[in-house]
Amino acid sequence: MNFPMFHLDWLNDRFLIAMIAILHVFINHGLAVGFIPYITRLEQQGVSRSASNQITDLEWDAMVHKMMKVGFIITTTLGAMTGVGIWLSVSIVSPASISSLIRVFYWAWFTEWLVFVTEVVLILIYFLTWKNSNKTLKSKLLHIRFGWFLSIFSWITMAIIVSILSFMMDPGNWNTHHSLLNGYTNPIYLPQLCFRTPTAMLVAGVFGYLLTTIFTKKNTLIRERAVKQSAIWVLCWAPLSLAGAIVYYRVLPQAMLDNLSTAVGTLQFAQYYETLKYFIIGAISTVLVIGLFGYFNPKKVRLGMVLIPCLFAFGFLGIFERVREFIRKPYVIAGYMYSNLLRVEDYPLYKRDGILKYATYNSTPVITETNKVEAGRNVFILACSRCHTTQGINSIVGVFENMYGAGKPFDESSIAVFTKNMHNGRTFMPEFPGNDKELAALAAYIKHLQQTGDVIEGAQNEGVTINPLQSSDAVVQLMADQEKAAADSAAKTNSAASK
Repeated sequence: MNFPMFHLDWLNDRFLIAMIAILHVFINHGLAVGFIPYITRLEQQGVSRSASNQITDLEWDAMVHKMMKVGFIITTTLGAMTGVGIWLSVSIVSPASISSLIRVFYWAWFTEWLVFVTEVVLILIYFLTWKNSNKTLKSKLLHIRFGWFLSIFSWITMAIIVSILSFMMDPGNWNTHHSLLNGYTNPIYLPQLCFRTPTAMLVAGVFGYLLTTIFTKKNTLIRERAVKQSAIWVLCWAPLSLAGAIVYYRVLPQAMLDNLSTAVGTLQFAQYYETLKYFIIGAISTVLVIGLFGYFNPKKVRLGMVLIPCLFAFGFLGIFERVREFIRKPYVIAGYMYSNLLRVEDYPLYKRDGILKYATYNSTPVITETNKVEAGRNVFILACSRCHTTQGINSIVGVFENMYGAGKPFDESSIAVFTKNMHNGRTFMPEFPGNDKELAALAAYIKHLQQTGDVIEGAQNEGVTINPLQSSDAVVQLMADQEKAAADSAAKTNSAASK
């Protein structure tokens, strides 16, 4: 309501965030939180299994260094860019929600940034001093210690962020006791952390498993050893990941569980939910199979055999992120803010007076017959555009054509009736926030979209219009009126007292 609305009509605003966020989670979980301890463990094994006249097994150490080089390059390029990209995309697409989260988790985020800076320094030290650390046993052991410190700081970063993600799903008693402690200790935090931690280790292990087949030659002892160690890592973390998933699933509110069939495959593919469940089970099974095969028969493991489980592991992580983002609907912060960025406590006011009156950037605070379609466009931008487009992904026109039939002219009264009651049948949709005039204007605009194929370019291309009721002149006039009213009231009181 207080921010200009950035909009990508061809892509969908939330899809922009999702693409960046999922890629970042791949890198954060698979190449930071899980991969660093995996690599450190392998480096440590190079020392423990070296000959008495060696500091470390140099061939083994060179292989581990190559694997770390892949992780270092990806985390410091794509990882860093997607991390910044999340902040940028969320700030322009969902400014109300991110500003609310910053107010709640200011000190947690401040701490996370300190930890993150430390993590960056440690990863630079760890990678860039690798070869020099091989000169003495003391420096090598110190280098390994840096690896474990880096592992701890990487995990702490995730542990802080998970508290915020789980808060958005279920704030617990924060809605009645507004404090950082209540927000941080929300009921989903520990279960989600117990799932994410072993899952990060598992995904990293599968990715490392893949790299061992790339950086070693067939039928060599070093490949046999590396494959077996990766298999052990995968097999150790897989049951913990499964146990974490069960614990996490059991604490989810029933309303979120009811959204699962739509969350996994979107509304259009909800009928394939059962198939997708079997796909996920199959993906987990392939990881376990390649783990067992690598442990009992490491000589026969080939690149192609590990590639598919690796893709499945990252795909599973991506599906989890997609589901986590969706199942909290109709909220972006459960019980506090709807996915359209309007606060729950403000809904009674909006339903009485309408949302256009209170929107800072809005050209039609009062609806008339001449500006009805434009007003409906403004209502769509405020109430619908965070999740829907006009003609692109998740198009509002497509939604109604799927219901009423493609090509059939829209009926405004039918659209208005459905929109007013949609939250009863589709529980992932927020209730329409405006009054009846705004509902009729929105229906007229949706019909107009079908007839014309118009699109919304967003504030970044169209510019903004300040609500005339909230312009500086209007505010000055309001303050003058209030002062005059106060003066008149005081004069009447003094006059009555003198009599």
